[in-house]
Amino acid sequence: MKINIRAACLLAAVAAVLLAQIATLHGIIRDQTGAIVAGVTVMAKEVSTGREVRTRSDPKGTYQLLLPPGKYEVRAEMAGFRIESFRVDIGAGVTVSRDITLQVGSVTETVQVSAGGGMGGVAYSIGGSPSRSNTEDYATIQSEGFQAVRRRPLSTFSVDVDTASYSNVRRFLRDGQLPPADAVRIEELLNYFHYAYPDPVGPHPFSVRIEMAQCPWNAEHALVQVGLKTKAIETAALPPANLVFLIDVSGSMMPANKLPLLKRSFALLVRELRSQDRVAIVVYAGAAGLVLPSTPGAEKDRILGALESLSAGGSTAGGAGLQLAYRVARENFQPKGNNRVILATDGDFNVGASSDDEMIKLIEAEREHGIALTALGFGYGNLKDSKLEKLADHGNGNYAYIDSLEEARKVLVQGLGATLLTVAKDVKLQVEFNPAHVKEWRLIGYDNRRLRDEDFKDDKKDAGDMGAGHMVTALYELIPNGARSQAAAVDPLKYQEENLAAAAKLAGEALTVKLRYKKPNESRSVEFQLAAPFRFGAISGVSSDFRFAAAVTEFGMVLRNAKDKGSSSYEGAISRLAAAGENDPDGRKAELMYLMKTARSLAESPSKSVKH
Repeated sequence: MKINIRAACLLAAVAAVLLAQIATLHGIIRDQTGAIVAGVTVMAKEVSTGREVRTRSDPKGTYQLLLPPGKYEVRAEMAGFRIESFRVDIGAGVTVSRDITLQVGSVTETVQVSAGGGMGGVAYSIGGSPSRSNTEDYATIQSEGFQAVRRRPLSTFSVDVDTASYSNVRRFLRDGQLPPADAVRIEELLNYFHYAYPDPVGPHPFSVRIEMAQCPWNAEHALVQVGLKTKAIETAALPPANLVFLIDVSGSMMPANKLPLLKRSFALLVRELRSQDRVAIVVYAGAAGLVLPSTPGAEKDRILGALESLSAGGSTAGGAGLQLAYRVARENFQPKGNNRVILATDGDFNVGASSDDEMIKLIEAEREHGIALTALGFGYGNLKDSKLEKLADHGNGNYAYIDSLEEARKVLVQGLGATLLTVAKDVKLQVEFNPAHVKEWRLIGYDNRRLRDEDFKDDKKDAGDMGAGHMVTALYELIPNGARSQAAAVDPLKYQEENLAAAAKLAGEALTVKLRYKKPNESRSVEFQLAAPFRFGAISGVSSDFRFAAAVTEFGMVLRNAKDKGSSSYEGAISRLAAAGENDPDGRKAELMYLMKTARSLAESPSKSVKH
């Protein structure tokens, strides 16, 4: 016992000495106008060992790193700004204060090469003004507005787990521009974030949570949140992956925020691969070619070397690239694994078999044979957002826009399970509203995911898939009976009655949510449903997830200047986000707050915003 006490005392003394040596590096991060910047990633890399410590600036723009004594290369990085870096020599136990000012970025890449010829810190910028000849393409969003329950009691749509719109909107705002309305897909803003939905329990692969409260932007209306969540799976437990990287190396991919960022992004994914995984690399420009045959994930140096060798030049034979990528995927097919082509491009297909119809037929045929397609968009100026979204939708994959290395880490590392393992396919939702309580309804977002009501039970009708750890959030705005109508008026029906059924009058339910999905290797759907009571309480009485989702939705509606936005405003979204709780472990809420305030400033000074 005496030995244990003495040993404990010795350990405590050693710990106290080590703790006394820990130094603190802290400061405040602002942009060039002096405004606080939250959510900035700050990394300190020890020069002698290469060990790295990272943090994010909090809502007050403050960052703090606890570091052992040594020499450090410190880097502050956020999409839309140039990377700011500096070296600092930190002594034992000292506190060093270093404020950082971020400058709006331009498309440049600066590489510091050490005396030994090796690569030192690589600094690049993802921001900057867009190309003067802007040819970006976004699909037109046509919202349906409010629907009368007595004429249309059902709402049917396919799930959507894409997140590209949020990071693309972030890019516009970081560049000092309000995004085009059609670049703002509200469901993708919602689904960018994680929510505290429960893990699934029981026979179904996802949980469902329904909440209802008074609508923040129209006090006469109610707001309903429907949330789905699949269970996350550790990387080690994922099935073997057969991946084909299909990489655009055409001339349009030269800028630093395209191919250079793309190569670093894929390198993050390569480092996560296991020995049972395989990767091939197909490139396309004037012609398509196989740069790396299917290679085991354990041969990381070989894969990374092939990535690093890529350079941009030529026109874009996108169709030929797809055909070759799918052929390679078929030749290395894993019957019990994940077979997927990951397309990375600015979306500028302009040579070869490149019509949307041709490529979609190819993608759908390969989808039926178990090969999915994920699309990653890079860069700006000629981003073909509408095409990439369409290709991913038809390929049973997801579409993400990569505007920074941090976004690549979120999509390709943190979201690896969701990217590589489908746990439920062709997921459809159908909501039936009770006319005893609800006069009219509207689904907010999902405008290009709506289905005909009869598609719900049609197992041949394709719908969205959910991967391991995916979440899907949808919001409905409801007009209760007695409130003023928003739907277009029509004459009373002449040949049929509109009386309420006895069940509708007696039920306290506002709606019933029906869900339909297929297990990954099955062709017959499973269906289940659950009902939600009518509640009209204050939004302060519901979960922080609900309040957060309402703030995100309001922000999206104001960005789009949506017809049914009611009293929505940037100020309202900001105040609701602030009231949605303090929990923000990854700094996403702080970043969103900064974007909201940036959009408000741009809207107040329209001359500073580039018109589209």
